[in-house]
Amino acid sequence: MIDRRGALWGLGLTVGAVALSRAMPASAAPSPLKRPPRLKAGDTIGLISPASPLGDHFDMDLVLENIRAMGLKPKLGQHALDRSGYFAGDDTARAADLNAMFADKDVKGVFAVRGGWGCARILPHIDWDVVRANPKLLLGYSDITALHMSFAAKAGFGTVHGPNAGGRWGKLSWENFRAIAFDGAMPTFRNPVADEDRLVQRKGRTRTLRGGKASGRLLGGNLTVLTGLVGTPYLPDFTGAILFIEDVGEAEYRVDRMMTQLDQGGVLGKVSGVVFGQCTDCVVMDADDLGKFTLSEVLEHHLKPLGVPVFQGLEFGHIDDQFSLPVGVKAEIDADAGTLKLLEAAVA
Repeated sequence: MIDRRGALWGLGLTVGAVALSRAMPASAAPSPLKRPPRLKAGDTIGLISPASPLGDHFDMDLVLENIRAMGLKPKLGQHALDRSGYFAGDDTARAADLNAMFADKDVKGVFAVRGGWGCARILPHIDWDVVRANPKLLLGYSDITALHMSFAAKAGFGTVHGPNAGGRWGKLSWENFRAIAFDGAMPTFRNPVADEDRLVQRKGRTRTLRGGKASGRLLGGNLTVLTGLVGTPYLPDFTGAILFIEDVGEAEYRVDRMMTQLDQGGVLGKVSGVVFGQCTDCVVMDADDLGKFTLSEVLEHHLKPLGVPVFQGLEFGHIDDQFSLPVGVKAEIDADAGTLKLLEAAVA
């Protein structure tokens, strides 16, 4: 039997040489996406379950209370509590809820209840004419990456990669989302300084893989979901983009495999900068792990040879409190400072 993880030793050592032979990405980015209307107190929010189901009705009660605590009115999708295996209803039903929320003139924003798996399966069933005609703020993360990318490719307006409606919504998450979605703010994302009794801070650190500044459209999301869209019509053009990626529960060799797919699929060679957020529970500690590549080393193999600014550790991903990153808007990365700055508002 082939040791796939061990075999990555040789693969990782060749990535740099291959990447160095490519041309640098073009500096011109695609035309900016349209901006959906900003949210305001009292707006109705459509709640959909486009991927996996919630545990029970008690969990949905918490989702509804989250929305009300934001000063918004929740409207539950017809199939939001359905269950079909590990999906929240069949593919057509989940897509029907999304289509209905975008067609509903009373609904001002559409929030995903949770992620899991299933969004990619509903993409062929989305009514893109209805979606394009009704720009609304779409919110979610993890498996919702499939929606963010397909909207960037087909809808013509931006979305927000941020907490799902069923998330914990801590202070950082709420204040950051409110500033972006309600106020139209253009913040600089910088990890908060942790209150630690140490000489040197350990929490919230960033790490520069290659320094410098760059600007471009902000595109990305969950690494696993993103790589699953390579070769499909639902992936936008990454020419000149700032790529942001995160993941959860993936061993180093699987991250290596997915980064290889992005590389060989033509995505990495187009970007102007990369921000790698949090990779929660992505470290495998087997007895024979000594001498194998760490996550940071895997990222270095694939990202440093690109010759563009890259840093690791920004607070987004599968964590309790995360930044909301607008998808499709222009942003600037400063890899030395570990910051990401919006250059335009996400909402009109």
